[in-house]
Amino acid sequence: MQSNAAKRQTTAVQRRSVGERVFHAVGYEVVALLITAPIGAWLFNKPLFSMGALAIMLSSIAMVWNIIYNALFDRLWPVSRVARGAKVRILHGLGFEGGFILFGLPAAAWMLEITLWQALMVEIGFFLFFLPYTVVYNWVYDKLRARFMARRDGERGKSPAASRSH
Repeated sequence: MQSNAAKRQTTAVQRRSVGERVFHAVGYEVVALLITAPIGAWLFNKPLFSMGALAIMLSSIAMVWNIIYNALFDRLWPVSRVARGAKVRILHGLGFEGGFILFGLPAAAWMLEITLWQALMVEIGFFLFFLPYTVVYNWVYDKLRARFMARRDGERGKSPAASRSH
């Protein structure tokens, strides 16, 4: 049986706005871009600008996919029915990355001027980074969001006079 706070959190997760989904996706991509562009430039011996451009293009594709994928995930496996422990987080990450490869592979091959096979090897390398990154980012995001929502709900419950006295 869920507590009232858990029920409110569950409902809030299910009712994420488009704006929040965009915020989540942009945050995910910005952090990933700051990590992957310099590492990719170093590994592939490409200018940082070229790898940055590739990373921005792939990030754009990934952001759209992220919004679509997470909306579908929340609808098919809502927090109210499925506990989001390590197993669900790993399956979530595998599903996201598997879908992204379908879109990102041709784009990476084109931008790096390499074969699809070579791009697949690059994608496998990125997958090895992004799978744990995706799991950790979403887990941390959900924890921080729950704290924010609990704090916001707590502040809404206070009377204006009570708020001023603290």
